Amino acid sequence: MQIGATMAFSQDSPVEYIVAAARLLDEAGLHSLWLPEHVMFFPAYASRYPYSDDGRLAGNPKGLIDPFAALTFVAAHTRRIRLGTGICLVPQRQPIYTARLVADLDYLSGGRVDFGIGIGWLEEEFAALGMPFAGRATRCAEYIGVMKALWTQEVAEFHGATVDIAPCYFNPKPLQKPHPPILVGGESDAALRRVAAFGDGWYGFDLEPEQLRGRLARLDALLAEHGRARRDIAVFVCPNRHRLTEESLAAYRNCGVDQLIAPLFARSIDDLKRRVDRLLELTGTTSGSRP
Repeated sequence: MQIGATMAFSQDSPVEYIVAAARLLDEAGLHSLWLPEHVMFFPAYASRYPYSDDGRLAGNPKGLIDPFAALTFVAAHTRRIRLGTGICLVPQRQPIYTARLVADLDYLSGGRVDFGIGIGWLEEEFAALGMPFAGRATRCAEYIGVMKALWTQEVAEFHGATVDIAPCYFNPKPLQKPHPPILVGGESDAALRRVAAFGDGWYGFDLEPEQLRGRLARLDALLAEHGRARRDIAVFVCPNRHRLTEESLAAYRNCGVDQLIAPLFARSIDDLKRRVDRLLELTGTTSGSRP
């Protein structure tokens, strides 16, 4: 089981901290770094965040650096660590530009991108962007089809319900073939259907091992409906609020998790180093190795 990390960089993250944090994770041998996306936040909102008891984002954040900008910056300061969007809010983005950003990041990083995607939950953000909240799941599926066409066809074209692209050149292509892995986020049956339909993997969030077992059983059934099996996808899980222990780590491994993504939020490099050291000790790896 590989070990990755999720962090968040914002207006409160000095540039030198971002550089030092990225190099620390890379040199420690963590497999991946995942960054979230929100282009804006609101002091008041009616939408409910699905991963807290009160329906609000923890810490009431006021900003995030765009994940593609931050990961491109991280790529320039690292050698091996993979670069994950955790997650990219696909249906609130123009898909041709998103395809461009993914392909360019993969090209510039030497093929290190894991494209984590989701449909979003913050309706107020969609409204501000002029993007419909209703129908976002259907639009997400179509946008992924657009991206795959642009990434894989020498002369690309796409004709769908919301996007129509005449034959065009779209270069550079991603280095990873046929394209960077698409990890579909979400824990609902609808999200798992998206995994089964077009995902290269599943990014499960805020799940304890027992919850994970139930969702994996459902995912297995949905994969079978599409003529696929668990061996055809990768399973990535972030425990989020659930504390990692030796017992829970073993349980995640026994569930068949391919990559565990540990939250590593820290106020300073010294604090981050302590958290990384504890994670490496817990997982039985040594600094510099690849978990």
